[in-house]
Amino acid sequence: MDLQEKVALVTGAGSGIGKACALRLAADGARVIVHAHKEDETHATVEAIEQAGGEAFGITADLRDDKGFKAAIEGGIAMFGQLDIVVANAGINGVWAPIDELQPDEWDNTLNTNLRGTYLTLHYTVPHLKRAGRGSIIIISSINGTRVFSHGGASAYSTTKGGLLALGQMVALELAKHKIRVNVVCPGKIESSIDENTNARSGGEASEPADYPEGKIPLTDGKAGTGDDIAEMVAFLVSERARYITGTPVWIDGGQSLLVG
Repeated sequence: MDLQEKVALVTGAGSGIGKACALRLAADGARVIVHAHKEDETHATVEAIEQAGGEAFGITADLRDDKGFKAAIEGGIAMFGQLDIVVANAGINGVWAPIDELQPDEWDNTLNTNLRGTYLTLHYTVPHLKRAGRGSIIIISSINGTRVFSHGGASAYSTTKGGLLALGQMVALELAKHKIRVNVVCPGKIESSIDENTNARSGGEASEPADYPEGKIPLTDGKAGTGDDIAEMVAFLVSERARYITGTPVWIDGGQSLLVG
């Protein structure tokens, strides 16, 4: 129970990586503010935490809505009276298409959700961490845009994920004097529902052939990882066991990104 007496906010905790992180942090003793875009997903994660003996409070908001998202976050923090941990996970795959086919509104939607949404998450939560005198932030990025650039049509998505790594490293240095650690987790292929938010068009047009050895994920012979694989690292990084780690990207992909590095 490394996280007893701690309060954690997890965005995008309605499914996949976010839900796994929320459940794991609760299992380690944290009280969890569960954010999701859909009310039923928020409720399901809160219920799962409570059934396992943990404590959670749900907030439902569109993180592209500045005022609504801020109000939801402030309500969650007020419920528990503090904030110690932030896991900025919410995001979408968006539209994957050749750059000349990708429309401005499609580009904007991906950047507003993934990059601006993470900025807002930090913008609204960092003041609380500063007042607490310490804290830990985890930004969920991806191997795409940080190590892998071979997925055709993923220019908007990869731009956001590369930007999140830069953001994490910039604010890690900025916030170090406040004893706030910031690290970036970059998952590879993970079993999740994010594909429901993917709209791929003309992928072949934007792709170059990439040769892989048999089994695209070397460590698992092609099998995708799980949200629990990511949650294990998140739980470590936000704990005192990682007290000297900040500004560090961690790729969790079974060696997948090394094939094209």
